[in-house]
Amino acid sequence: MPMTVTASLVRRSFMAMVAVLAVAAISVQPIQAAEDVWADLKPDVFGDRQISDGSEWLALEAPYRAHDAAIVPIKITALKPQDDGRYIKSITLIIDQNPAPVAAVFRLAPESGLASVSTRVRVNAYSDVRAVAETNDGALYMVSRFVKASGGCAAPSSKNQDESLAKLGRMKLRQYSPIPAADNVSRRIHEAQLMIRHPNASGLQMDQVTGYYIPAHFVDTIEIRHGGKMVLAVEGAISLSEDPTVRFHYVPKESGALSVRVEDTEDNVFEKNFDISEAPATN
Repeated sequence: MPMTVTASLVRRSFMAMVAVLAVAAISVQPIQAAEDVWADLKPDVFGDRQISDGSEWLALEAPYRAHDAAIVPIKITALKPQDDGRYIKSITLIIDQNPAPVAAVFRLAPESGLASVSTRVRVNAYSDVRAVAETNDGALYMVSRFVKASGGCAAPSSKNQDESLAKLGRMKLRQYSPIPAADNVSRRIHEAQLMIRHPNASGLQMDQVTGYYIPAHFVDTIEIRHGGKMVLAVEGAISLSEDPTVRFHYVPKESGALSVRVEDTEDNVFEKNFDISEAPATN
């Protein structure tokens, strides 16, 4: 039976990584061939379900050679609109060679308007990066890109611990100019980017002063609602970069706010409402 891709699976994937951390820190193992890694990963995440080519549903953008392995930009573009009849209900982002390969699960709805999302991730070794979309009829579609990067999960934080904790959970929302929906020019799709201040410590990073490993502490749940309905829910793990960010779409049904709720692995909860009628739009 396949495991359901949930926050619990993401956490179990992370705990399995911790079990081999001591050995991995002092030994260098040859990287398993990409196809062998995926052959092992797929049954754990999707069981024996068929995964079809997703090039008609998604486009995945990632740098072939990353400038910084700790903040690798990932852009997933939906090629079909979110329609009540058939839509993308989730996108699972997988980095084959990372210690916890399931980087994030993005859960979407017709209210998203367009199932396109962008974020930044850590890449620990040369790896295939995969986006697997599940449509509301249960079909799976995959696209992938190969990324050359290494050491992203163990890279030291760009900020000191005190600074990170002092601003823990602060959020900002940036809005972009709306675009017409492909299926209805009178319905406009809005695009926004949520930015969260959080160290997203992976458990693999070393304190540069003490020499001890910094305990894992990361955002594992993001919920964004509008008009009482879920626009986007994200289940995250250690592969999301420090100060997580997600760019997403939504179709405003009414004036009001986007309500954001964020929870991390230490059970801290951060909430904020953003008035979308007053926020400035940028290109």
